[in-house]
Amino acid sequence: QVQLVESGGGLVQAGGSLRLSCAASGSIFSISVMAWYRQAPGKQRELVAAVTSGGSTNYADSVKGRFTISRDNAKNTVYLQMSSLKPEDTAVYYCNANLKVSRLGSNYNYWGQGTQVTVSS
Repeated sequence: QVQLVESGGGLVQAGGSLRLSCAASGSIFSISVMAWYRQAPGKQRELVAAVTSGGSTNYADSVKGRFTISRDNAKNTVYLQMSSLKPEDTAVYYCNANLKVSRLGSNYNYWGQGTQVTVSS
């Protein structure tokens, strides 16, 4: 069974920093993309940042210059370093991994349980 477990969420003041981690475990052949999404109350879930197996990254415009995504392929772990946090960053952050469990299998999206990030003014 594939499991994604996030950690690092919490309460932080505006201007502060947090580092989120997400470790994928279980029967995994390869992970194509790992990403962070977030969902604020009353809003759709949105892509925050993504990183490919080769290290290419993509960021939402709202977080460019403030957030950094990285991954450790050996550990099947993705990180999101969040700096200069703003109240509008408050949301539940979800880890996502597009992966296959065998060489001949298809890629599927797997989700973590989510971790709350609250930024106070």
